[in-house]
Order: sequence, then C-alpha cells, then structure tokens
Amino acid sequence: MNEQLINRIRQCPSLPSLPTIAMQVLDLAQKPDVDIAEIARIISRDPALSSKILRTVNSSFYARSQNVSTISHALVILGLQSVKTLVLGFSLVTNLTKQKGKGFQHLSYWKRSVHAATAARTIASKLGIVQQEEAFLAALLMDIGMLVLDQVLGEAYGELNAKATSHADLAPLELQALGMTHADVGGILATQWKLPPLLAVPIACHASPEKVSDRSLRKLTDLVRIAGRCADVFVDPMPALAIAEVRQLCFQQFKMSESECDALLDEIGTRSKEVASLFEINIGTSLEYDAILKKANEALVEITLQSQQHASVLQEKASTLAEQNQKLKIQATIDGLTGLANRMTLDRFLAEQFTLALRGGKPISVLLLDVDKFKSINDQHGHQTGDEVLRALGKLLATATRTQDLAARYGGEEMMLVLPGTGRATAAAVAESIRRAIASRPVTCGEITLPVTASIGVASYDPNGPFKEAAQLVKAADLAVYAAKRAGRNCVRVFSSPKSESKPNAA
Repeated sequence: MNEQLINRIRQCPSLPSLPTIAMQVLDLAQKPDVDIAEIARIISRDPALSSKILRTVNSSFYARSQNVSTISHALVILGLQSVKTLVLGFSLVTNLTKQKGKGFQHLSYWKRSVHAATAARTIASKLGIVQQEEAFLAALLMDIGMLVLDQVLGEAYGELNAKATSHADLAPLELQALGMTHADVGGILATQWKLPPLLAVPIACHASPEKVSDRSLRKLTDLVRIAGRCADVFVDPMPALAIAEVRQLCFQQFKMSESECDALLDEIGTRSKEVASLFEINIGTSLEYDAILKKANEALVEITLQSQQHASVLQEKASTLAEQNQKLKIQATIDGLTGLANRMTLDRFLAEQFTLALRGGKPISVLLLDVDKFKSINDQHGHQTGDEVLRALGKLLATATRTQDLAARYGGEEMMLVLPGTGRATAAAVAESIRRAIASRPVTCGEITLPVTASIGVASYDPNGPFKEAAQLVKAADLAVYAAKRAGRNCVRVFSSPKSESKPNAA
C-alpha cells in the first residue's frame, strides 16, 4: 500500500471521527456483563437520535406488528446488536453528511450508499441471515473511504472520480493512481474506530471477498459486494451491465431466477426511498426499477448476445485446446514414423511391468526385432524406402500385441514387444509367428517390392532366473538377436542361462 498516503490520512484534521455516543454504546455492548438499561439511558440522552431509532423501528422497513415507544422497549424487541448498529448508523451518517465535499459530487455517493444498505438488509432478510443490521450498516459505510480520500486529496480525487464511467471502474483507477483503493482506506478507518469485525471486514474487503478466510465473515462480505452492485443499478448512468451482473450473482449465490432477481431489485428501489427519509439523506430523484429496466433492455439484449458469443468462443477454444493437448500427449508417447510407442514410453512401461513381475513372482518376456540388412535397403533404394519398410513392420507388430502388451520402436531399425505375464515358450512361439509374417509379406514402395526379413531375440524373466532388473532382460534379448544374426538371420533365438553355467547363452 501507499504508506505516504496512509500517513496523510491518519494526520488529516478533518478525518471523520466516531461520535461520542456511538463509542459509549460500542464500549458497553462489548462488556460481558452488559447493562441494557445503561445503554438505553445513554441513547435516550440524545433526543434526535432516539427519535430516529424509534421512527425506524416502527417504520414499514421493519414491519413490526407492535408499536415500540421507548429505547428500552426497542432493545428488548430488536436486541442489543440491532439497536447498537442503528446507533452507529444514525450517528455516523449525521456526522458524515455535514462534511462538505471537496472533489466529487456527494449526491451519487449517498444515493449508492442508501441503495446498497437497503439491498443488503433486504437480501439478508430473504435469506434468513441473522446479522441483518450489520449487513445494512456495513453496506451503508462500505464506500466511506471515498469520503476520506475526498477530504485528504480534494480536487485531485474529484478528477480521478470523473474518469470512472461507473462505480465498478473506480477501484482499478484508484489502485493505479494511488496504490490503494477506497476499500483499503475504509478498512484503515474501521480499524481506527475499532469497529467489530462484522463491520470492519466487509468494509475493507467488499471489492475482494475472496481474501476473507472466515466463513461467516466471507458470507457477509459477499452479501455486501452484491448489495453494492444492486445499488449500481440505480446509480450508474448505463445500468445494463450492473443488472446483468446482479442477475448472474443472485443466481450463483442464491439460486434466484431472473424474474426473482428483478422483483428483488424493484423492492430495493421502493424501500430505498423510505430508508433515505429515515436517515434524512437527500438522494435526489430516482427512477423506478421498471423504468430503469425498460431503458436498459436494449443494452441487456446486446450483453446477453455478447455473453453467448463469448461462451461459444471459450467453448471452441477449450475444445481446440483439448485436441491440442491430446495431440501433444500422443506425440510425447508415440514414435512418429512407425506409430508404435517411443523409447521413453517403452522404458517406463518395461520398468513398471518388470517391478510387478518381481513382486508377484510372475513371468515377463521381451522380443527384440532387428531388420536384416537394413543398411543395404537404405543404400540401394533410399531412406524413403527404408522408412516405408519400418512403417510396414510397425503396423504388423502392432497387430501382434494383446491389450496388456506394448509394441515399441527401440531405436533405428530395432523394435521391441513387451509381453507381461508371458513365459519363455509362449514368447518364442509369438516371435516365430511374427518372423514368418514378416518374411511372407514383401513391402511395396512405389514400383519397388522388397522382400524383408528380421532376426528376433527373446528373453524371459521367471522367479528362478538370474535377472534382477529390466536392463538385464533387455541385454539378454540383445544377445539373442546377435545369436540370430550369427545363425544366418531370419530366425528366432531364445536367451537361456542354465544355473550350472557361469555365463548365460543364447540358443
């Protein structure tokens, strides 16, 4: 935050102060052995304040069936928290409305504050939230940082306000120009006044409720934020965006339909006029919600269309991204030429399966295939023909795999087939069938038809064998391939390691 500005705020002689009567009521209310009668006597010493509280309690805003005639009675009927909040609200508003604006027009400020407070209490009442008065007062005071910045910065803050086309645009402008927002300043003032967390936290965090970790305080802060957007419907010169966002927030947070949300806004607009008169705040003329909605309908249709188009674009981008991710995933695991698994995938698969074989005492076999005289194919017919040979063998090897097997390109003209759960005899039979299939299917590349053969080495792990790791199994298969090459190529050799021999053999 801007420490220099914070110091200016704290040293400002015209900074709003917490009224004496509010401080006394706050102090008494926080005591464990609170004296209700003493609180009633303190409030009653201020006839104007007492009159406002009683007029409010008996108004249609509270909809009480019985008339409340004294502050003591109000404390009994409403409870200490509600009356304490009313005292804070009335005494603070009385002080704050006396301040003369230096930089911005205060009419829209108070108009928004009254509508926000009314919205907060109305929504809290519909949701059955206990802290209805706290919601009301927190929403009423959530923008108090604007009054502070007005006192401290004067015309400079007025110029900053003038750049904001709506209240929602103000905080980013403040952050850019001042290094802090009016919500931050409101939080500083709330701390200085020692307001309880139920008021201080929503005031400080109404623009960013996600910062609040306490569940009950987060719920109240979310409510105050939504109340502020409800107020923007009646304050912003172009209210369509605020209406659309309120509808969206009310659906997400409270599962309200669009018609229910519109009914809520209509009620807020009507009740705000009464609240303004109770607090003796001049909010000027205000359109009914129906008139605001009619005026905004054309823009709302445009916003809806833009939202649908945006959603469609996002969905298309998400689909494209998913396809790209799938392609990248395939590219990361598949050999581009043969279509078989690549070496990295092979190494990981073999290591995992060999470990499982060790733990479970089950066999596992590998077949290592080497194309005979492949260098001669490349030299005589070109690398394109050599690539075509490898593609053909890749397809053939893929058809020889079961679900649990893996066919992979080992490197160059060498390919490997990993056969989990397969012993030596079965692996040798599979290798022989693959060898015969290769030999019986010449590869056609353009006008050239080439006979192709392969030498195949087989190595198998069994619990009684010498292999302790996958690399030893691969080395044994490699030795068996060399044995096949020495035997004249186009044949299968199986690695064997009799216990009696010190060196294993490929036979």
